[in-house]
Amino acid sequence: MMSLFSNIFRRLRRQKVMRSLTAHDLMEKALKISANNVIIYDIPHQHVIKVSGKMLPDEGISVEGFKEHVYPDDLDLVVNSILDLMAGKAQSLEFDYRWNFDYTGGEPRWGWLHNTSVAEYTEGAAQPLSIVSTLIDETKLHEQQEQEEALSERYKQIFEHSIIGLSFYSPEGWLQDANEQMRAICHFDSDEGDAFFSKMNLFDVFPFNEVLDRNNITDYWGCSQSIIPERNMSEYLEIRLHPIHDDTGKLVYLAIATRDITEERELYLQQKLNEAQIKKANEAIQIYETELRYMMENCQMQAWRISIDRNIIEFYNGLSTVVRSFSLEDMRKIFVNQDDDFVRALDDPYKALDHPLIYVGQMYPRVSQSSTELQWVQINSIPEYDKNGRLLGSFGIWRNINDVMQKQEQLKRETERANDSGHQKSVFLANMTHEIRTPLNAIVGFSDLLQAIDSPEEKREMIRIIHNNCDMLLRLVNDILVLSNVDANAMQMRPEQIDFVAEFNDICKSLAERVQEPTVQFQSESPCETLPVYIDKSRIQQVITNFVTNAVKYTHQGYIRVGYRPVERQGRQGLYVYCEDTGAGIPEDQLGRVFERFVKLNDYVQGTGLGLSICKAIIDKCDGEIGVDSEFGKGSTFWFWIPTNATND
Repeated sequence: MMSLFSNIFRRLRRQKVMRSLTAHDLMEKALKISANNVIIYDIPHQHVIKVSGKMLPDEGISVEGFKEHVYPDDLDLVVNSILDLMAGKAQSLEFDYRWNFDYTGGEPRWGWLHNTSVAEYTEGAAQPLSIVSTLIDETKLHEQQEQEEALSERYKQIFEHSIIGLSFYSPEGWLQDANEQMRAICHFDSDEGDAFFSKMNLFDVFPFNEVLDRNNITDYWGCSQSIIPERNMSEYLEIRLHPIHDDTGKLVYLAIATRDITEERELYLQQKLNEAQIKKANEAIQIYETELRYMMENCQMQAWRISIDRNIIEFYNGLSTVVRSFSLEDMRKIFVNQDDDFVRALDDPYKALDHPLIYVGQMYPRVSQSSTELQWVQINSIPEYDKNGRLLGSFGIWRNINDVMQKQEQLKRETERANDSGHQKSVFLANMTHEIRTPLNAIVGFSDLLQAIDSPEEKREMIRIIHNNCDMLLRLVNDILVLSNVDANAMQMRPEQIDFVAEFNDICKSLAERVQEPTVQFQSESPCETLPVYIDKSRIQQVITNFVTNAVKYTHQGYIRVGYRPVERQGRQGLYVYCEDTGAGIPEDQLGRVFERFVKLNDYVQGTGLGLSICKAIIDKCDGEIGVDSEFGKGSTFWFWIPTNATND
């Protein structure tokens, strides 16, 4: 019986073991399917058996070897968890730890494992026989989580420390988060949040309450002044709102980027003000430069600057436009007087330009090329130094003073003319006093004697003398009147169409009577039978009469010949008239003075010295020519030529 029960119990135990092995095989197959690694900790043998996976070598590993592959910081967690399972404190445990997958003894190759351990008991045993662990390799998952955490931290740092204020609102408009810059802009109570903005809905705040549609929120950009008395805010802000949607298109956040542009606005306004001031200053400079250029051009001035280092002199039109330049060696060559102290000193510009100076002299027309004539210039020079006192060159004004010098020369001539006029006035008064007194004395004296003489012959002689002196006085008055008209530019020419031959013959008959000396013969030459001309008859007669009157005064033997002939000059038809005598003649050094006023070659000959000057004035008015050919002691020929085919006023 005992043997039977023993066999029965042995059979039952064998069946139980077989059932246990069958369950173990089923569990192993399931674990191989659901886990990366399956290991069994054989507690009695202190050995860890590999069931599946690449975590352990095929032969397994000892417990001590197992511990060496656990990351030191995670070893306590693994050991304590196994002890808890062995002590029955838990039936199963889940935890993560790091495992070294390298078995070559080289550098550790750490990976993350997610461990699920179950204690396996035998029937009636107080302690587990083994611990079965399934381990999922989550190395990539942990690495991804670490990357995500690092990326999240990076984004958090960017978000928190951005120079732009950033905040996130819920789709309903409630504040979720704000970075440091946004908290500073909005004057938050603390870094954790703000009571005012936490209770303030975005859709109730300006400008969002006016521009956002709760049902269709789109991107918004705006710039305005934000005033929130509760937070002592009054800043100009640039605000951008961007709705954030998930993959399904659902609105999840409202992102707001804010930038405080108060200082930028002030800088912008200041910049605009500066630009306006600069523009105004530039316009003023342009006006000033235009006026300066106009003034300098009309005053014939140019600004100039000498640079000794660059060996150049530059001339400016206005303030900055260089119109001409040449070297200092060429500068010296433009001056006419090379021996002038200033010009010679230019050989050493450091000595020539180290002091202010004014130079006046003549130069060749190289600076101002508007003329080919020599130019008078006035140069004003002021030395220019650097901050160390070294001479850099000079600058100043270069002025053409041709007009000034001409005015000075004209003033000199006018002064001499005025002085000469004063002298001529004195001479005129003296001559007039003498010339008028002479015929008047004769007229008065012989008029008184005429009453006391009874002889008819003597009376006729006295009457003749009185008549001649009256005629002389009349000519003198006429000459004075003509001369006054010439000075006043009031001489009138009245040309008319005449036959010059007939008029010439008539005047010759009258002039022949003026020749009283028997040793002098009066002759006339008229080569034409008729000669129509357009001239002022009375003025031409006056000139011919003066010629003959002068000849009579200086000719005492021989002849006085008056003649004419048509002569063409410079394409114009004209009349040449001459008066030839065999009188005293004129010294060569006096020929140039005979047509000047009050010139008398012989003070003992009666006359005012005005006749020939009047003749010259008449011929000049006719646009003609007048002259004299003479040989001292043999006679003279006075002549004139006038055009006859043009009207003269």
